[in-house]
Amino acid sequence: MATRIPLAERMRPTTIADYVGQQHIVGPGAVLRNAIDRNNIPSMVLWGPPGVGKTTLAFIISKQLDRPFFSLSAINSGVKDVREVIDKAGQLKNFHQEQPILFIDEIHRFSKSQQDSLLGAVERGLVTLIGATTENPSFEVISALLSRCQVYVLEHLTENELLDIVNKALHEDEYLSQQQVAVKEHEALLRLSGGDARKLLNVLELVVNAVDGKPLEITNDFVLQQVQQNMAIYDKAGEQHYDIISAFIKSIRGSDPNAAVYWLARMIEGGEDPLFIARRLLILASEDIGNANPNALLLANNCFQAVNVIGWPESRIILSQTVTYLASSAKSNAAYEAINKAQALVKQTGDLSVPLHIRNAPTKLMKQLDYGKDYKYAHSYEGNFADQEFMPETLSGMKLYDPGRNPAEDKLREKLRQNWKDKYGY
Repeated sequence: MATRIPLAERMRPTTIADYVGQQHIVGPGAVLRNAIDRNNIPSMVLWGPPGVGKTTLAFIISKQLDRPFFSLSAINSGVKDVREVIDKAGQLKNFHQEQPILFIDEIHRFSKSQQDSLLGAVERGLVTLIGATTENPSFEVISALLSRCQVYVLEHLTENELLDIVNKALHEDEYLSQQQVAVKEHEALLRLSGGDARKLLNVLELVVNAVDGKPLEITNDFVLQQVQQNMAIYDKAGEQHYDIISAFIKSIRGSDPNAAVYWLARMIEGGEDPLFIARRLLILASEDIGNANPNALLLANNCFQAVNVIGWPESRIILSQTVTYLASSAKSNAAYEAINKAQALVKQTGDLSVPLHIRNAPTKLMKQLDYGKDYKYAHSYEGNFADQEFMPETLSGMKLYDPGRNPAEDKLREKLRQNWKDKYGY
């Protein structure tokens, strides 16, 4: 079995019908699906976490549209490799071939000069560029190139989608389907995968291989035992990169500065991009600390700027200061929870009308229609507060922000109670 093509590669979908997940962009009637069906796809950047199907989707697009497909990895390709592919694409155009697709994995790792080398080919229509990235393209892709690409955001696979992948492998793979394998417990499989389909199939293959063709009932204990015994095999594709980032973030969230700085050192010694680490700290400062300590966001932002200016190796000191401060800080995810609730509410209720009294009224007609009528200017009232409703009528009285339990947000809660009374506990 060891000499066979890995299970993750054997199970790679080749058609949209077999593709699992991302229905918001490739489901029937979705925007990218419509572009594929019309054979009119734009250059694009696929942004999402590892193992959700970015590479597979690019390959499927090329197959479905019958386009020549060139693939480069930003890790081991340079300007010379890009130019060679562009030259080949130009030759295909001279022979009236279909416009080729140039897929660049981990495009965020390309330097500015490497990305610049793509611009002309994209502008002249020599290639349709599909870039894949786990990083925010606004930070990592030069603006000139990004402006010529459509960005599609790929989401984490759901539990049901991951289980579908497991069941499909057990029933359809030419090797696994010949063995007697039953999944009694799936929690460990999914937890170890971290939502990464490729990682999930790697773990499944490792577990099944352990019994050497004998009947197997997969349990959580058996999965954990096999992964621990074969950690070198399990991490052969570099998944540990994401595990260490996860340990780093969770150590800060868990208020352990010692573990946090240890995982920081692991990333530093492993050659991690310091700006990648600094960006993660910026996100964490709002997601996990928020209004419990607003200075955390200021420090994280200053850290990001300083790392960008100072460079390596001195940046490690700045990162260490920020990491230990954030880990030691009070924690709150109240702001994070508030925007999650608000977005869910918007999706549920749709485009509700803005109340008339807080609408803008720049014209005489709008004033005649009572736009802005009875609006209370807060600064004209005691305490700079006037009791009035700002939410749409059907959401009147709705509370989305619930301050965390910490000294800073306790003060915010008390102020909100004074102003809003019933909504915050009076």
